[in-house]
Amino acid sequence: MEVKELYRQILGIEKPWRVSQVELDIRAERIDVKVVHDEEVRWPCPECGQLLSVYDHAPERVWRHLDTCQFKTYLHARIPRVKCPVHGVRQVKVSWAEAHSRFTVLFERLAIAVLREANIEGAARLLRVSWDEAWNLMERAVRRGQKRKSRRVVKKMGVDEKSLGKGHNYLTLVYDLEEATVEYIADDRRKESLDEYFSLLSLAQRKEIEAIVTDIWDPYLASIREHVPGAEDKLVFDRYHLMRHLVEAVDKVRKQEHRELKKEGLEVLAGTKYLWLYSQENLPPEKRNFLSWLRKKRLKTARAWAIKESFRELWAYRSLAWAIKHFESWYAWAIRSRLNPIKQVARMFRKYLRNILTYLKHRITNAVSEGLNSTIQTIKKMACGFRNREHFKIAIYFHCGGLDLYPITH
Repeated sequence: MEVKELYRQILGIEKPWRVSQVELDIRAERIDVKVVHDEEVRWPCPECGQLLSVYDHAPERVWRHLDTCQFKTYLHARIPRVKCPVHGVRQVKVSWAEAHSRFTVLFERLAIAVLREANIEGAARLLRVSWDEAWNLMERAVRRGQKRKSRRVVKKMGVDEKSLGKGHNYLTLVYDLEEATVEYIADDRRKESLDEYFSLLSLAQRKEIEAIVTDIWDPYLASIREHVPGAEDKLVFDRYHLMRHLVEAVDKVRKQEHRELKKEGLEVLAGTKYLWLYSQENLPPEKRNFLSWLRKKRLKTARAWAIKESFRELWAYRSLAWAIKHFESWYAWAIRSRLNPIKQVARMFRKYLRNILTYLKHRITNAVSEGLNSTIQTIKKMACGFRNREHFKIAIYFHCGGLDLYPITH
């Protein structure tokens, strides 16, 4: 088979285009393929499709293609332009690359597959491109996916924040809990951060939202109540975050009691920090006897742990009346416990009780969000952090956005 014909098939070149020249540079480990088109061909306007004669040609462009026998392969062509009576002078589309790209669609598809498995630096080494080129490929893929994705209503929504780095530097993320995707990212964690997302939806679309799960964070709550009709019946406080408040309260009790016991020369709570973080059913078998022994010591920490475990029973109820009865009993115990950290959490729970109990209706949590947060944290570690928040957003959408990233091959 002739070399030109071989590369025509390798590159997927179709009429009216043809390969005119193939140059091999052994020293540079490079192959350059030049493509020309037949004469007297009429080309469709890229805007309206009207067939027109060639007006002129754009300067020669070069596209990186898949390697040939480990040699970098480049495609060269001068793309014709047409003069449309409606749209003016326009450059025609070519089948091997998307507009404004420096890579062929086949190379972009390979690059996206590599970028999904490696960080930017590693992908750049494997693809033999610069860091900026690798990043541009990722950004193009995200923009392509976002353009294709229709704006739809997320019926079961999670709202959470993600720390960008040191200090009070946050992003607000909106999750689709059914599809396990990140739908929207905004700067900071203010009311306006979430307002921006709701402003993209019509009132009819916001009415379709069935449930929103979030942490107790007043700016988010204000935005949800302002924009979502019937928000009080749809708003659910995430049980993971609620339990975290109690876990932190138990730890405060432990620290305070440990200091008091140390003054008396007792080290009974030394090294027990993580023991009290376990729930009853997740307690390792080898630690059960030790915890049972500690609880018999009538420690304040043991009492705080028992109060924490009692609250967890709330999630098992199916009846709202029985759940309220359980909470009232638990609340009375917590308030009489004489443990200030526990009492503070109990008062907060009572204040927000209505949207704690909406869990019994919707039974959703931010577990999907936490799983995606773990993926996002891995992305951040792989990149050794992100100084540019826009880069961080692009990386999140690329890996967690559920987008159709790949260009269409012809």
